[in-house]
Order: sequence, then C-alpha cells, then structure tokens
Amino acid sequence: MAAHFGRLRKGATTTAVAAVAVAALSASQAPGVTTDDLGRQAAGAAQPSGDANTGGAGGGATGDSPYYTDLPPLKSPNPSPSASPTTGTTVSVGEAEAGIPATVLDAYKKAEAELRASKPGCNLPWQLLAAIGKVESGQARGGRVDASGTTYSPILGPKLDGNGFALIADTDHGAYDGDPAYDRAVGPMQFIPSTWEWAGRDGNGDGKKDPNNVYDAALAAGHYLCRFDRDLSVQSQMNAAILNYNNSTEYLNTVLSWLEYYRKGTHEVPDGTGTLPSHSSNSDPGASPSPTTPATPSTPSTPSTPSTPKPGGGSTSPTPKPPTPSSPAPSPTPPTPTQTVDHLEDANTGKLTATAGSAFGTKVAVRAESKASKGVAKVRVRFTIIGDTDATFTGGESVATVVTGGAGTATAPALVAGEKTGDFTVRATVVGRVLGGLDYTATVTPRQADTLTRTSDTALTCVPGGEFADQVELKATYKGAVAGKVAATATLIKSADDATENDKGPYFKEADGKTIRTLTDLTTDADGVLKLPKLYADDATGTFLLRVNTTGGAVLTVELKVAAAAS
Repeated sequence: MAAHFGRLRKGATTTAVAAVAVAALSASQAPGVTTDDLGRQAAGAAQPSGDANTGGAGGGATGDSPYYTDLPPLKSPNPSPSASPTTGTTVSVGEAEAGIPATVLDAYKKAEAELRASKPGCNLPWQLLAAIGKVESGQARGGRVDASGTTYSPILGPKLDGNGFALIADTDHGAYDGDPAYDRAVGPMQFIPSTWEWAGRDGNGDGKKDPNNVYDAALAAGHYLCRFDRDLSVQSQMNAAILNYNNSTEYLNTVLSWLEYYRKGTHEVPDGTGTLPSHSSNSDPGASPSPTTPATPSTPSTPSTPSTPKPGGGSTSPTPKPPTPSSPAPSPTPPTPTQTVDHLEDANTGKLTATAGSAFGTKVAVRAESKASKGVAKVRVRFTIIGDTDATFTGGESVATVVTGGAGTATAPALVAGEKTGDFTVRATVVGRVLGGLDYTATVTPRQADTLTRTSDTALTCVPGGEFADQVELKATYKGAVAGKVAATATLIKSADDATENDKGPYFKEADGKTIRTLTDLTTDADGVLKLPKLYADDATGTFLLRVNTTGGAVLTVELKVAAAAS
C-alpha cells in the first residue's frame, strides 16, 4: 500500500487521515478471502467452481497485470481547494476526480443498460465499470478516444513474460497487443488477448469486437463481471467478480473505493480532459503507470571525438563541429471532428405529436456544424428524453447516441409515446464538448374515438323501483379501428337538448349504495369495449336518456324506458 500513502501524503494531518482510509479499505476485503504475506489473494479464492476461460495462466480478465493504485479524494459535499504543485493555481481535486470523459461515461451507461435488459438479475451498476476503468487505464487515458470510442493509440500493459508478472506466452500472434512472444493487457479495460477471444463484445454496433474501443471493452467487462449468474447487489458476489477480474485484495479494495466515490456523484467532462493517475501497483510513487501507449524509441547520442595528441606532449582540442540543427518541433495534433464542432442546427425536424401508446411519425434530426456552418461527420450526438413522461426511443431507452454521417446529420431513433399525456423535451447535445444543445418539444395526446355503438340492440326497460336487466355495453372505434384505452364519461341527462344531469329517473349506485347519475374516469378496454355498471330506476316513469362521450368527440345517446308492468 506504499503507493497509496505516497498518493495521499500532504502533511502530518493528511497522513493520519490516509492511514484511516487504508485501514478501512483493508477491512472491506471479500469475506472468506485468504491472502499471502504480500496481501495478494491466495490462488482460487472467491472463484466459482467450474470457472472455465479464466483468461490464461495469470488468471482473471487482465492476467493480473499491474493497475493504478491511486485512491480517490476524501470527498466532501464542498471539496476543499488545494494549490497545484506546479502552477500554484487553486484547484478542486474532488471535482476534477469526479469528472469522467463524455464518451467513456456514455460507454459505461450503455453497457449497464444492455446488461439490465439481457441479465437483469446481475444488477450491474455502471459506476463499477467506471471504477475498474479508472484503475485499469485512467478512463482510457483521460478520454483520448475518437467519436466511435476507439483510443487514438493502443493502451498496453507490460509483457507478461514471468519477470515480475504472470507468464503468459503469446496467444494471438500479436494481433491485439502487437507482441508475438508474450501476451499483454490491451485497451481501456485491459483484457489479455486470450480472454478477449471469448469475452469480447461489439458495444458500438460497428460489427467488430475491438478491445481498444471503450464501448466494446465496457460491454465485455460487464458480461465478464455478470458470469455465473452473479447478483452484484450482493456484496460478497460483487467482491468475487472483482477478484475474478484481477486476483488481488489490494485491487479489490482500490476498485471498491472508486465505486463508492463515483456513487456519491460524477459529472461529464470533455473527451481528452480527464485526470490521469500517477501510481501503479508495479512502481514506486511517481513512476510510470502500468498501462502505456507504445513508446517511440529514442535516438542514440553521438559519441564524442577523442582529443588528438600534440607533438611534444599535451593534446589539441578537436576541431569544433558546427552545431547540429535542432529537430523541427512536432506538428500539432490535428483537432478531432468533435473539437471542430461549433454548434448544432436543426435538420428539418417536423412537429412531434403522437397519440398515447403510438409511435411518433417524425424523428428528431440535427446537424453538427463548424464555425463556417459546414457539416461535421463522425461526431457523437446524444439525444435525451427529459420531463415527466413514459415516452421512450424505440427499444425502450430514454437516451440514444448517434454518430453523424457525411453531411454532419444525426437522426434520433423513433419516439414511442407511453400512456402519460402532455409535453416533454428531447434534448440533443454533442458528446465530448461543452456546447449548447437543441431542445425539441414533443406532445402526447390522449387516445381517441370517433364512433360509439352499442354491442346489442336489446331494448333497455325497467319497472319503477326496479333494476335494468341488461347492462349498457358499447364499442369505440377510431377511423374504423378499435379504440382501446380511451377515456369516457357517462351521464344521465335531462333531454336531448339539455345535457345537464337529470335529478330523477334511472341512476347508478356508488360502492356505498348512494345514487349517482354521472360516471367519470371510464376507459374502454383493449378491444375498445366499455361495459357500464348496472342501472336502477326510481319511482319516475317515462323515457330517459343516457349520454356517453369519449376523448376524440365520439358521442352516443341511449334510450332507457321506465314503465309499470302490464296488468
């Protein structure tokens, strides 16, 4: 845990606090886990029986490769500012550490949504993926990914050559890790090739399973953690899943500390601006972290020219050489498509209106544009449904991310209205940039009927003080189709020209037996049928009217006759 103390030490007070934090983390290790003298989990601990495909001799998804050991700040509701050691600028460490790059965060949440649908019993929280992503790769090196979620350069762990690490000989002929001799952990979630071969997933729908793509890697990690029918809401099962990912109690404690930190709150930051860890389980504090990008070999220095002996002793200095021209400064990295976006424009989105339970006929479409108002391709646009509504995009999600095409246009999936009526908002934003978004108002109108008919032509008659033998049953349609779940009202009215409630004649009964002549909150069933409660008659005789109205304008008036029985 030396790296942890090196990370937290900022004076005597903070050192004492760090000691308490480390002790708390040590106490949180998995129940029943045994460790060796170095605090590593003993082989086989917390491994379910029949655990095939463990990922190589090193075990786990990563081959037990090194990982970042930085601990999260001791978060408070208002993080205390501290001075930067290099610039002296006051920064809020807690706020910075809680920021997760936009595309990386999107990948974690999409993976959670997919697992919620395919393995609902696993109860995978996206914050667990974020914790593992932080510990394995510093959130894809601070979010250095393109619009599709692929890292700009591979993130590789050290060679697993048995020299301080597990010994895992090459299994992929260097296809994933570029090493034909030994395997190396690859990508934002640090899968070794032999594990990725069976655990890899296509998380961004491009038809490929790429360990260097954060969408693919996050989904694969989610499925890996959810194996063996685990329920991650049970702490012991979550601990077993984390230890199966990397077989170390210290790793477990570090991941759990970040999980708890992220559960207290996170926020989205632009891609490429995430904070980078600095301590590794394979190094002293301040040494190079474990996952690295491939290094560029340095140019060997030119040996110095020996001095020439002078006649008669001594030596002459070598003839001075002209200075070697300095290498040209590296050209700046060209901006990513996302960085060139200046604003979003509407792309001819029509009026967004639908009846409850039906699909909207119009889709939200936007165009990502540069300052010159040119469309920008390969930019991720996030569409989010906001407001008190049960409307969703096709597939049941309230968030959808779409990559802009060649003209810079992104079209959201079709909206499907729920049962809640009224207005809600669809917001379009650029993933990875802090830019103003576009808001669209969508309206869900109540289900409608334009026609009501009785399902029977039997006359409705009754004697004074009696009850009608037949109940009134109606069927609602809209444009000839069944109108199910349509709201209706039934009122016993005074006359065809006077729709006010009658004060005599037939009536309904409330649950407590009281007389009632207006029924509200009626709804047709799925087949458009509405069956009214029993009707009763008072002492008045004659022909009375029952009027039924539905949303959409359907009206039907039914005659009710009350007459004394024939002698």
